[in-house]
Amino acid sequence: MSAVPDVSPAIVAANSAPSLLLVVADRFKPFRVDVRILFARELVARGYRLDWIMQSDDVCAEDYVTRWGGGDAWIGKTDVGTSRLARIRKHVYAIANEFRIFRLLKTRRYDCIVVKDKFIAPLLALLAGRLNRTPMIYWLSFPIPEESLLRARDGTARYPVLYWVRGLFFHFLLYRVILRGAHHVLVQSEQMKRDVMALGLSADKLTPVLMGVDLSSIPYQGLAPQKSRTDDRPKTLLYLGTLIKVRRLDFLIRVLAIVRREIANVQLVLVGDGDDPSDRSLLETEAARCNVTDAVRFTGFLPSESAWRLVAEADVCLSPIYPTPILNAGSPTKLIEYMAMGKPVVANDHPEQRQVLGESDAGFCVAWDEIEFATAVVRILKDPEIAAEMGLRGRRYVERYRDYRSIAALVDDTFRAQLPGFSARNSLASPS
Repeated sequence: MSAVPDVSPAIVAANSAPSLLLVVADRFKPFRVDVRILFARELVARGYRLDWIMQSDDVCAEDYVTRWGGGDAWIGKTDVGTSRLARIRKHVYAIANEFRIFRLLKTRRYDCIVVKDKFIAPLLALLAGRLNRTPMIYWLSFPIPEESLLRARDGTARYPVLYWVRGLFFHFLLYRVILRGAHHVLVQSEQMKRDVMALGLSADKLTPVLMGVDLSSIPYQGLAPQKSRTDDRPKTLLYLGTLIKVRRLDFLIRVLAIVRREIANVQLVLVGDGDDPSDRSLLETEAARCNVTDAVRFTGFLPSESAWRLVAEADVCLSPIYPTPILNAGSPTKLIEYMAMGKPVVANDHPEQRQVLGESDAGFCVAWDEIEFATAVVRILKDPEIAAEMGLRGRRYVERYRDYRSIAALVDDTFRAQLPGFSARNSLASPS
Protein backbone atom coordinates (compact mmCIF):
# COMPACT_ATOMS: atom_id res chain seq x y z
CA MET A 1 0.00 0.00 0.00
CA SER A 2 1.67 3.22 -1.13
CA ALA A 3 1.14 6.81 -0.08
CA VAL A 4 -0.72 9.14 -2.42
CA PRO A 5 1.86 10.83 -4.65
CA ASP A 6 1.92 14.49 -5.62
CA VAL A 7 1.03 14.76 -9.28
CA SER A 8 2.76 17.29 -11.47
CA PRO A 9 1.14 18.71 -14.60
CA ALA A 10 4.40 18.05 -16.39
CA ILE A 11 4.10 14.35 -15.67
CA VAL A 12 0.52 14.06 -16.91
CA ALA A 13 0.65 15.22 -20.50
CA ALA A 14 -2.51 16.05 -22.39
CA ASN A 15 -3.56 13.34 -24.81
CA SER A 16 -6.41 12.61 -27.14
CA ALA A 17 -7.89 9.70 -25.14
CA PRO A 18 -11.32 10.42 -23.63
CA SER A 19 -10.61 11.11 -19.98
CA LEU A 20 -13.06 10.97 -17.06
CA LEU A 21 -12.72 11.37 -13.31
CA LEU A 22 -15.27 9.17 -11.53
CA VAL A 23 -16.33 9.66 -7.91
CA VAL A 24 -18.58 6.78 -6.91
CA ALA A 25 -20.40 5.61 -3.79
CA ASP A 26 -19.29 2.04 -4.48
CA ARG A 27 -16.50 0.88 -2.17
CA PHE A 28 -13.17 -0.35 -3.51
CA LYS A 29 -13.10 -2.83 -5.11
CA PRO A 30 -16.60 -2.29 -6.50
CA PHE A 31 -18.69 -5.37 -7.18
CA ARG A 32 -21.57 -3.72 -9.05
CA VAL A 33 -21.44 -4.63 -12.70
CA ASP A 34 -22.39 -1.16 -13.95
CA VAL A 35 -19.16 0.21 -12.41
CA ARG A 36 -16.90 -2.80 -12.78
CA ILE A 37 -17.97 -3.92 -16.26
CA LEU A 38 -19.72 -1.01 -18.01
CA PHE A 39 -17.19 1.68 -17.11
CA ALA A 40 -14.01 -0.03 -15.90
CA ARG A 41 -13.95 -2.58 -18.71
CA GLU A 42 -16.17 -1.65 -21.64
CA LEU A 43 -15.46 2.09 -21.78
CA VAL A 44 -11.76 1.42 -21.24
CA ALA A 45 -11.91 -0.99 -24.17
CA ARG A 46 -13.31 1.91 -26.21
CA GLY A 47 -10.25 3.99 -25.46
CA TYR A 48 -11.29 5.89 -22.34
CA ARG A 49 -8.87 6.81 -19.58
CA LEU A 50 -10.63 6.65 -16.23
CA ASP A 51 -9.40 7.87 -12.86
CA TRP A 52 -11.34 7.06 -9.72
CA ILE A 53 -12.04 8.39 -6.23
CA MET A 54 -13.48 5.75 -3.88
CA GLN A 55 -13.36 4.71 -0.27
CA SER A 56 -11.89 1.41 0.85
CA ASP A 57 -14.31 -1.36 1.73
CA ASP A 58 -11.75 -3.13 3.92
CA VAL A 59 -9.87 -1.99 7.00
CA CYS A 60 -7.65 0.85 5.82
CA ALA A 61 -5.80 3.35 8.04
CA GLU A 62 -4.39 5.62 5.34
CA ASP A 63 -5.22 6.86 1.85
CA TYR A 64 -3.41 5.27 -1.05
CA VAL A 65 -3.35 5.22 -4.84
CA THR A 66 -3.41 2.16 -7.07
CA ARG A 67 -3.96 1.26 -10.69
CA TRP A 68 -7.49 0.07 -11.41
CA GLY A 69 -10.22 0.38 -14.02
CA GLY A 70 -8.27 2.09 -16.78
CA GLY A 71 -6.32 4.60 -14.71
CA ASP A 72 -5.40 5.66 -11.20
CA ALA A 73 -7.71 5.05 -8.24
CA TRP A 74 -7.39 7.21 -5.14
CA ILE A 75 -8.66 5.08 -2.28
CA GLY A 76 -9.65 6.79 0.94
CA LYS A 77 -9.15 5.34 4.40
CA THR A 78 -12.16 4.15 6.35
CA ASP A 79 -13.43 3.08 9.75
CA VAL A 80 -15.24 -0.26 9.64
CA GLY A 81 -16.59 0.00 13.18
CA THR A 82 -20.32 -0.18 13.84
CA SER A 83 -20.65 2.48 16.53
CA ARG A 84 -22.23 5.82 15.72
CA LEU A 85 -18.85 7.56 16.12
CA ALA A 86 -17.19 5.07 13.77
CA ARG A 87 -19.86 5.68 11.12
CA ILE A 88 -19.34 9.44 11.44
CA ARG A 89 -15.58 9.00 11.04
CA LYS A 90 -16.15 6.87 7.94
CA HIS A 91 -18.21 9.64 6.31
CA VAL A 92 -15.66 12.30 7.27
CA TYR A 93 -12.84 10.24 5.75
CA ALA A 94 -14.85 9.80 2.55
CA ILE A 95 -15.50 13.53 2.20
CA ALA A 96 -11.85 14.33 2.89
CA ASN A 97 -10.84 12.00 0.07
CA GLU A 98 -13.38 13.63 -2.26
CA PHE A 99 -11.70 17.02 -1.77
CA ARG A 100 -8.96 15.52 -3.95
CA ILE A 101 -11.15 16.58 -6.89
CA PHE A 102 -9.73 20.11 -6.67
CA ARG A 103 -6.09 19.04 -6.94
CA LEU A 104 -6.73 16.50 -9.67
CA LEU A 105 -8.52 19.03 -11.86
CA LYS A 106 -5.54 21.36 -11.52
CA THR A 107 -2.97 18.71 -12.36
CA ARG A 108 -4.75 16.48 -14.87
CA ARG A 109 -6.93 17.09 -17.89
CA TYR A 110 -10.39 15.56 -17.74
CA ASP A 111 -13.19 15.87 -20.24
CA CYS A 112 -15.73 15.39 -17.48
CA ILE A 113 -16.28 14.52 -13.83
CA VAL A 114 -18.81 11.71 -13.28
CA VAL A 115 -20.30 11.43 -9.78
CA LYS A 116 -22.47 8.44 -8.83
CA ASP A 117 -24.98 8.35 -5.96
CA LYS A 118 -23.20 10.85 -3.69
CA PHE A 119 -24.30 14.17 -2.20
CA ILE A 120 -21.25 16.13 -1.02
CA ALA A 121 -18.92 15.06 -3.84
CA PRO A 122 -21.13 16.56 -6.59
CA LEU A 123 -21.12 19.92 -4.79
CA LEU A 124 -17.33 19.79 -4.74
CA ALA A 125 -17.29 18.69 -8.38
CA LEU A 126 -19.57 21.55 -9.43
CA LEU A 127 -17.31 24.10 -7.73
CA ALA A 128 -14.04 22.57 -8.91
CA GLY A 129 -15.48 22.08 -12.37
CA ARG A 130 -16.50 25.73 -12.60
CA LEU A 131 -13.01 26.84 -11.54
CA ASN A 132 -11.39 24.55 -14.12
CA ARG A 133 -14.06 24.61 -16.86
CA THR A 134 -14.79 20.91 -16.47
CA PRO A 135 -18.45 19.77 -16.66
CA MET A 136 -20.02 17.28 -14.26
CA ILE A 137 -22.33 14.44 -15.23
CA TYR A 138 -24.34 12.98 -12.36
CA TRP A 139 -25.16 9.26 -12.30
CA LEU A 140 -28.32 8.51 -10.28
CA SER A 141 -28.84 4.78 -9.88
CA PHE A 142 -31.18 4.74 -6.88
CA PRO A 143 -33.61 7.26 -5.30
CA ILE A 144 -31.75 7.47 -1.98
CA PRO A 145 -33.69 10.43 -0.51
CA GLU A 146 -37.03 8.76 -1.23
CA GLU A 147 -35.89 5.52 0.40
CA SER A 148 -34.81 7.39 3.53
CA LEU A 149 -38.19 9.13 3.77
CA LEU A 150 -40.08 5.87 3.16
CA ARG A 151 -38.18 4.04 5.90
CA ALA A 152 -38.90 6.91 8.30
CA ARG A 153 -42.62 6.63 7.48
CA ASP A 154 -43.03 2.85 7.56
CA GLY A 155 -41.02 2.31 10.74
CA THR A 156 -38.18 0.26 9.26
CA ALA A 157 -35.55 2.94 10.00
CA ARG A 158 -33.45 2.48 13.13
CA TYR A 159 -33.59 6.22 13.79
CA PRO A 160 -36.81 7.49 12.13
CA VAL A 161 -36.29 11.19 12.91
CA LEU A 162 -32.73 11.09 11.60
CA TYR A 163 -33.87 9.32 8.43
CA TRP A 164 -36.64 11.88 7.93
CA VAL A 165 -34.29 14.85 8.29
CA ARG A 166 -31.66 13.22 6.09
CA GLY A 167 -34.24 12.35 3.43
CA LEU A 168 -35.56 15.91 3.27
CA PHE A 169 -32.05 17.39 3.15
CA PHE A 170 -30.81 14.99 0.48
CA HIS A 171 -33.99 15.48 -1.55
CA PHE A 172 -33.38 19.24 -1.61
CA LEU A 173 -29.69 18.83 -2.47
CA LEU A 174 -30.30 16.28 -5.20
CA TYR A 175 -33.24 17.76 -7.07
CA ARG A 176 -32.78 21.49 -6.40
CA VAL A 177 -29.01 21.80 -6.55
CA ILE A 178 -27.08 18.80 -7.89
CA LEU A 179 -29.22 17.72 -10.85
CA ARG A 180 -29.94 21.31 -11.88
CA GLY A 181 -26.23 22.13 -11.77
CA ALA A 182 -25.12 18.99 -13.59
CA HIS A 183 -24.29 19.19 -17.28
CA HIS A 184 -26.20 15.94 -17.86
CA VAL A 185 -27.78 13.17 -15.76
CA LEU A 186 -27.63 9.40 -16.21
CA VAL A 187 -30.63 7.66 -14.63
CA GLN A 188 -31.37 4.01 -13.94
CA SER A 189 -34.53 3.50 -15.98
CA GLU A 190 -37.21 5.09 -18.12
CA GLN A 191 -39.43 5.26 -15.04
CA MET A 192 -36.75 7.11 -13.09
CA LYS A 193 -36.46 9.52 -16.01
CA ARG A 194 -40.22 10.20 -15.78
CA ASP A 195 -39.96 10.63 -12.01
CA VAL A 196 -37.12 13.15 -12.29
CA MET A 197 -38.89 15.03 -15.09
CA ALA A 198 -41.89 15.39 -12.78
CA LEU A 199 -39.59 17.29 -10.41
CA GLY A 200 -38.67 19.84 -13.03
CA LEU A 201 -35.79 18.54 -15.17
CA SER A 202 -36.12 18.51 -18.93
CA ALA A 203 -36.12 15.26 -20.90
CA ASP A 204 -33.07 16.22 -22.96
CA LYS A 205 -30.97 16.43 -19.79
CA LEU A 206 -31.69 12.80 -18.81
CA THR A 207 -30.40 9.55 -20.31
CA PRO A 208 -31.55 6.16 -18.96
CA VAL A 209 -28.71 3.64 -18.63
CA LEU A 210 -30.38 0.30 -17.96
CA MET A 211 -28.83 -2.61 -16.11
CA GLY A 212 -27.35 -5.36 -18.22
CA VAL A 213 -25.13 -8.41 -17.95
CA ASP A 214 -21.67 -9.46 -18.97
CA LEU A 215 -22.55 -12.28 -21.32
CA SER A 216 -18.98 -13.56 -21.31
CA SER A 217 -19.42 -14.46 -17.62
CA ILE A 218 -22.82 -16.13 -17.98
CA PRO A 219 -22.47 -19.96 -18.18
CA TYR A 220 -25.27 -20.39 -20.70
CA GLN A 221 -25.48 -23.92 -22.09
CA GLY A 222 -27.41 -23.10 -25.24
CA LEU A 223 -30.15 -25.47 -26.27
CA ALA A 224 -28.49 -28.50 -24.74
CA PRO A 225 -31.13 -30.46 -22.79
CA GLN A 226 -30.99 -30.44 -19.01
CA LYS A 227 -30.15 -33.60 -17.13
CA SER A 228 -33.02 -36.01 -17.33
CA ARG A 229 -35.52 -35.57 -14.54
CA THR A 230 -36.29 -38.54 -12.34
CA ASP A 231 -39.80 -38.97 -11.02
CA ASP A 232 -38.74 -38.01 -7.51
CA ARG A 233 -36.83 -34.82 -8.41
CA PRO A 234 -39.09 -31.83 -7.78
CA LYS A 235 -39.69 -29.11 -10.29
CA THR A 236 -37.88 -26.01 -9.15
CA LEU A 237 -38.92 -22.39 -8.82
CA LEU A 238 -35.95 -20.11 -8.18
CA TYR A 239 -35.48 -16.62 -6.79
CA LEU A 240 -32.02 -15.02 -6.89
CA GLY A 241 -31.38 -11.92 -4.80
CA THR A 242 -31.70 -10.28 -1.41
CA LEU A 243 -34.20 -11.53 1.16
CA ILE A 244 -34.60 -8.23 3.03
CA LYS A 245 -38.07 -7.51 4.43
CA VAL A 246 -38.75 -4.56 2.14
CA ARG A 247 -38.90 -7.07 -0.74
CA ARG A 248 -41.98 -8.75 0.82
CA LEU A 249 -40.85 -12.21 -0.30
CA ASP A 250 -43.36 -13.95 1.94
CA PHE A 251 -45.44 -13.38 -1.22
CA LEU A 252 -43.43 -16.18 -2.90
CA ILE A 253 -44.09 -18.58 -0.04
CA ARG A 254 -47.83 -18.14 -0.56
CA VAL A 255 -47.40 -18.50 -4.33
CA LEU A 256 -45.63 -21.82 -3.75
CA ALA A 257 -48.49 -23.03 -1.56
CA ILE A 258 -50.97 -22.29 -4.36
CA VAL A 259 -48.80 -23.96 -7.03
CA ARG A 260 -48.59 -27.13 -4.90
CA ARG A 261 -52.33 -27.53 -5.09
CA GLU A 262 -51.91 -28.45 -8.77
CA ILE A 263 -48.31 -29.70 -8.87
CA ALA A 264 -47.38 -31.44 -5.64
CA ASN A 265 -43.74 -32.18 -6.45
CA VAL A 266 -42.38 -28.64 -6.63
CA GLN A 267 -39.90 -26.67 -4.54
CA LEU A 268 -38.89 -23.04 -4.10
CA VAL A 269 -35.17 -22.27 -3.93
CA LEU A 270 -34.19 -18.88 -2.49
CA VAL A 271 -30.61 -18.01 -3.46
CA GLY A 272 -29.34 -15.17 -1.30
CA ASP A 273 -29.87 -13.88 2.21
CA GLY A 274 -31.06 -10.90 4.21
CA ASP A 275 -29.23 -8.20 6.14
CA ASP A 276 -29.99 -9.83 9.49
CA PRO A 277 -31.37 -13.20 10.70
CA SER A 278 -34.91 -11.83 11.09
CA ASP A 279 -35.21 -11.45 7.30
CA ARG A 280 -34.97 -15.20 6.77
CA SER A 281 -36.87 -16.13 9.93
CA LEU A 282 -39.90 -14.16 8.70
CA LEU A 283 -39.95 -16.34 5.55
CA GLU A 284 -39.44 -19.52 7.56
CA THR A 285 -42.38 -18.58 9.77
CA GLU A 286 -44.58 -17.98 6.72
CA ALA A 287 -43.49 -21.32 5.21
CA ALA A 288 -44.53 -23.09 8.41
CA ARG A 289 -47.86 -21.26 8.44
CA CYS A 290 -48.52 -22.30 4.83
CA ASN A 291 -47.35 -25.89 5.53
CA VAL A 292 -44.65 -25.77 2.81
CA THR A 293 -41.51 -25.86 4.98
CA ASP A 294 -40.38 -29.10 3.32
CA ALA A 295 -40.56 -27.43 -0.11
CA VAL A 296 -38.60 -24.25 0.65
CA ARG A 297 -34.82 -24.28 0.39
CA PHE A 298 -32.62 -21.42 1.63
CA THR A 299 -29.09 -21.48 0.22
CA GLY A 300 -27.70 -18.30 1.77
CA PHE A 301 -25.10 -16.36 -0.16
CA LEU A 302 -23.27 -18.53 -2.69
CA PRO A 303 -20.24 -18.18 -4.95
CA SER A 304 -21.36 -17.12 -8.41
CA GLU A 305 -20.51 -20.51 -9.92
CA SER A 306 -22.81 -22.29 -7.47
CA ALA A 307 -25.59 -19.75 -7.94
CA TRP A 308 -25.45 -20.07 -11.74
CA ARG A 309 -25.61 -23.87 -11.41
CA LEU A 310 -28.87 -23.58 -9.48
CA VAL A 311 -30.29 -21.14 -12.05
CA ALA A 312 -29.39 -23.61 -14.81
CA GLU A 313 -31.29 -26.38 -13.01
CA ALA A 314 -34.41 -24.27 -12.35
CA ASP A 315 -37.63 -24.79 -14.28
CA VAL A 316 -39.03 -21.29 -13.72
CA CYS A 317 -37.24 -18.20 -12.44
CA LEU A 318 -39.12 -15.60 -10.41
CA SER A 319 -38.72 -11.83 -10.32
CA PRO A 320 -41.14 -10.32 -7.80
CA ILE A 321 -40.68 -6.60 -7.12
CA TYR A 322 -43.00 -5.17 -4.51
CA PRO A 323 -44.80 -2.25 -6.17
CA THR A 324 -43.58 0.95 -4.56
CA PRO A 325 -42.47 4.19 -6.27
CA ILE A 326 -38.90 3.55 -5.12
CA LEU A 327 -38.60 0.01 -6.49
CA ASN A 328 -40.58 0.94 -9.61
CA ALA A 329 -37.75 3.29 -10.58
CA GLY A 330 -35.22 0.46 -10.64
CA SER A 331 -33.77 -1.57 -13.48
CA PRO A 332 -33.86 -5.17 -12.17
CA THR A 333 -30.73 -7.15 -12.95
CA LYS A 334 -32.08 -10.53 -11.91
CA LEU A 335 -34.67 -10.53 -14.71
CA ILE A 336 -31.94 -9.99 -17.30
CA GLU A 337 -29.70 -12.61 -15.67
CA TYR A 338 -32.47 -15.21 -15.82
CA MET A 339 -33.08 -14.42 -19.48
CA ALA A 340 -29.36 -14.57 -20.24
CA MET A 341 -29.41 -18.11 -18.88
CA GLY A 342 -32.26 -19.01 -21.21
CA LYS A 343 -34.84 -19.39 -18.44
CA PRO A 344 -38.58 -18.67 -18.63
CA VAL A 345 -39.58 -15.99 -16.17
CA VAL A 346 -42.62 -15.02 -14.15
CA ALA A 347 -42.52 -11.40 -12.95
CA ASN A 348 -45.01 -8.95 -11.56
CA ASP A 349 -46.14 -5.73 -13.20
CA HIS A 350 -43.25 -3.27 -12.84
CA PRO A 351 -42.41 -0.57 -15.42
CA GLU A 352 -39.24 -2.14 -16.77
CA GLN A 353 -40.28 -5.77 -16.29
CA ARG A 354 -43.47 -5.04 -18.20
CA GLN A 355 -41.48 -3.48 -21.05
CA VAL A 356 -38.80 -6.18 -21.23
CA LEU A 357 -41.19 -9.13 -21.14
CA GLY A 358 -43.54 -7.38 -23.56
CA GLU A 359 -40.72 -6.87 -26.06
CA SER A 360 -39.05 -10.25 -25.58
CA ASP A 361 -41.98 -12.61 -24.84
CA ALA A 362 -39.61 -14.42 -22.50
CA GLY A 363 -42.17 -15.03 -19.76
CA PHE A 364 -45.31 -13.81 -18.09
CA CYS A 365 -45.77 -10.40 -16.45
CA VAL A 366 -48.74 -10.43 -14.09
CA ALA A 367 -50.17 -8.33 -11.28
CA TRP A 368 -48.77 -8.44 -7.75
CA ASP A 369 -51.32 -11.11 -6.96
CA GLU A 370 -50.56 -14.54 -5.55
CA ILE A 371 -53.17 -16.38 -7.64
CA GLU A 372 -52.12 -14.72 -10.92
CA PHE A 373 -48.45 -15.36 -10.17
CA ALA A 374 -49.09 -19.01 -9.31
CA THR A 375 -51.28 -19.51 -12.39
CA ALA A 376 -48.47 -18.25 -14.65
CA VAL A 377 -45.97 -20.54 -12.93
CA VAL A 378 -48.22 -23.58 -13.35
CA ARG A 379 -48.78 -22.81 -17.01
CA ILE A 380 -45.03 -22.86 -17.68
CA LEU A 381 -44.40 -25.96 -15.57
CA LYS A 382 -47.08 -27.88 -17.45
CA ASP A 383 -45.77 -26.95 -20.91
CA PRO A 384 -42.00 -27.57 -21.34
CA GLU A 385 -42.24 -26.54 -25.00
CA ILE A 386 -43.51 -23.05 -24.10
CA ALA A 387 -40.82 -22.86 -21.41
CA ALA A 388 -38.06 -23.66 -23.91
CA GLU A 389 -39.37 -21.11 -26.44
CA MET A 390 -39.54 -18.40 -23.76
CA GLY A 391 -36.00 -19.18 -22.67
CA LEU A 392 -34.63 -18.94 -26.19
CA ARG A 393 -36.44 -15.66 -26.89
CA GLY A 394 -35.12 -14.21 -23.64
CA ARG A 395 -31.54 -15.13 -24.43
CA ARG A 396 -31.75 -13.56 -27.88
CA TYR A 397 -33.21 -10.37 -26.42
CA VAL A 398 -30.36 -10.02 -23.92
CA GLU A 399 -27.76 -10.67 -26.62
CA ARG A 400 -29.22 -7.87 -28.71
CA TYR A 401 -30.09 -5.22 -26.11
CA ARG A 402 -28.70 -5.93 -22.64
CA ASP A 403 -25.11 -7.08 -23.05
CA TYR A 404 -22.83 -4.41 -21.58
CA ARG A 405 -21.10 -4.01 -24.92
CA SER A 406 -24.37 -2.65 -26.33
CA ILE A 407 -25.01 -0.48 -23.28
CA ALA A 408 -21.45 0.89 -23.44
CA ALA A 409 -22.17 2.09 -26.98
CA LEU A 410 -25.11 4.12 -25.64
CA VAL A 411 -23.02 5.63 -22.83
CA ASP A 412 -20.19 6.44 -25.26
CA ASP A 413 -22.64 8.13 -27.65
CA THR A 414 -24.11 10.11 -24.73
CA PHE A 415 -20.74 11.46 -23.67
CA ARG A 416 -19.86 12.42 -27.21
CA ALA A 417 -23.21 14.15 -27.74
CA GLN A 418 -23.16 15.99 -24.43
CA LEU A 419 -19.52 17.09 -24.50
CA PRO A 420 -18.91 18.75 -27.88
CA GLY A 421 -15.26 19.56 -27.13
CA PHE A 422 -14.66 15.93 -26.18
CA SER A 423 -16.26 14.71 -29.41
CA ALA A 424 -14.52 17.21 -31.68
CA ARG A 425 -11.09 16.67 -30.15
CA ASN A 426 -11.34 12.90 -30.40
CA SER A 427 -12.70 13.04 -33.94
CA LEU A 428 -9.63 15.05 -34.97
CA ALA A 429 -7.42 12.51 -33.21
CA SER A 430 -9.05 9.55 -34.97
CA PRO A 431 -7.51 8.24 -38.19
CA SER A 432 -9.40 9.15 -41.33
